This record gives sequence, structure tokens and C-alpha cells, in this order.
Amino acid sequence: MGELPVSRRSFLRTTAAGAGALALGALTAGQSAGAAEAESAFHKGADISWVPQMEAHGYYWRNASGVRQDILTILKGYGLSAIRLRTFVNPSSDPVSGHCSISETAAMAVRVRDAGMALSIDYHFSDTWADEGHQPTPAAWARMSYSQLRSAIASYVDSSMNVIKSRGVTPTWVQIGNEINSGICHPVGSVSNPAQMTGLLNAAHDAVKQVFPNAIVMIHLASPQHSSVASFFKAYSSHGGKWDMNGFSSYGSASAAAGLVNDMKSVSNAYGKPYMQVEFGGPVSNPSGTETTLKNFLTALKSSGGQGLLYWEPQSYSPFNGYNMGAWNSTNREPTAIMNGFAAG
Repeated sequence: MGELPVSRRSFLRTTAAGAGALALGALTAGQSAGAAEAESAFHKGADISWVPQMEAHGYYWRNASGVRQDILTILKGYGLSAIRLRTFVNPSSDPVSGHCSISETAAMAVRVRDAGMALSIDYHFSDTWADEGHQPTPAAWARMSYSQLRSAIASYVDSSMNVIKSRGVTPTWVQIGNEINSGICHPVGSVSNPAQMTGLLNAAHDAVKQVFPNAIVMIHLASPQHSSVASFFKAYSSHGGKWDMNGFSSYGSASAAAGLVNDMKSVSNAYGKPYMQVEFGGPVSNPSGTETTLKNFLTALKSSGGQGLLYWEPQSYSPFNGYNMGAWNSTNREPTAIMNGFAAG
């Protein structure tokens, strides 16, 4: 995948350093569809974790006809059936790089459930952004030994899953880590310490299954074309790693879509796992080009047995932050042509 006009990861690193100045402005209650049913459907969806803070700062959305509506209603109108929500361990109050505590995530999860959409919970195992090659340990866990950290992760996942359960919500998928090519909670859980990395992730897996036995536990990696993907799965599998499904981030071009999806398929087939693309995005400044890219990824995923595609923060628009890979027009607050890629896909 070539370099993006604006690197999403560079944006996240910048906001993690202090983004406050930028922020100026199908589950029925309590029941999971189960792994077999979820894997038989193709889910179009989005990560919209910024929505509560956007709303708190006065942001709202209009549909393509210019009518103000709830964002979930608009997304469902484009055929989206799934929502991903991230959660941080002890986040700051920064509206862009903080919030997403488990209580806030659970409140948003109720809205997702009430909208009749499937839910994915995305653990970052960090107080702020965790991504490919950047996996900071939560401050409260920073001085822990491996055994202490394993217990802390098990306790945290158990507690937070029970918060979700107490709200009458059952997730379809649970990601144990975000873009964890290099492991989690560095340095203890680095991929360079594969036994410890696997122990931490298995603790998270087991805690999820204890609360939600039918939840699909997902391993999420970035950049499926990179050698770090095969290296991670080799290390994780050989040390007894447990997981149900693979998730991948890819922000590649329209011409690269088929090849990137083939990379997702190849490594997933090697371990007998279903897969989906859990992050996608493209420049909002080029809506027709990003619409085409979205269509190409959807076509490639469907034709190769992928289970779905989630757009990362499509509802984002300036001046909430400096991210320019959403799919909304900041002038009229309406969706751009990018969203038509979902309707056609």
C-alpha cells in the first residue's frame, strides 16, 4: 500500500500528544446472533467512536436530502449493519484522543443495540491510541511484571465485558487489541516476547468467553501486505494463541484493493480463520475516488469470502479534528458521494 495523502497513524500520534485545541467546536436486547450466523452474513459497517464527543460539542448530521437525523439512522440507510466502538483503559478527557471509557462505550453500545445493529468492541489496552508498532501500556499497569499484567488484563476485560452485559448488550465481535502487529502493552507483551504476548492475549480471550461464550474474538492487524502480519500469526499460533477471526486495517488505493484483500485471505486461510476488513478510509477531498476505492474493496471482499468492511469514523468532519479521511461534508453536514459506495456495494 502506498503512502496516504495524510497518514491516519500520524494523525493519531499527533492527537495523542495533545489534540484538545483541534476539538473546538443486529443485536436484540441481550442476545448474540452467534458465531455461525455472524460469519454467514456480510457486514457493512463503521467505527463511530467519536460520535458522543462530537455530539457533546454541538456537531450533528444531515442525510443526503438535507434532513437532520441520528447518525445511526443515516448509516442504516446506506445498508450498514454493524458498528465498532473502541475503549481505552483510563482515558483522558480530551475529546479526540481521550474519552471512550468502558462506561461511555457501553452507553453508546446501547444506542447501537437499539438501532438493531451488530456491535464490535475494540480493546486498545492503552489509555489512548494503540496502533501498528505503537502499543503503550496503560499508566496504571506500567510497572507490572508479566504475571501481574496478565492478571490485570484478565480482570479488566472481565469487568468491562460485564459492564456491557449489565446494559443488556451482547457484542458480536470483540477485538483483543488494536492493530497488534507488534504485540500489546510494550515492552512486556511485545511480539519479540511471543510467549508473554500470547499469554496476555489468551487471558483477554478467556475473559471475553467467560462473559460472552458466543462472542467472536478477533485478532486485529494492520497492513495485510506487510511481513509483520505473517510473523505475528506464526508467533501467536506456535505459542498456543486463541482466537476466532482475523480483522485487518487497510487504507490502500482502488487499484491495490484486490491484492490487499488477497493478502488478507491468504494469511487467514493459512490458519483456518474467517476474516473481515475492520478499518478503511480515503481522502474526503476526493469523494469520487474514495467511493471507487470503497466499491473495489467491497467487491474484492465479497468475491473472496470476506465477512465485511468497516469504515473508520466516516461521520467525522472539521473542525472537530484534523482528520481528513471521513466521508461527510463539513459545510452542509451531509454525506459525500463516498457513502454511495456502500449503497452500491
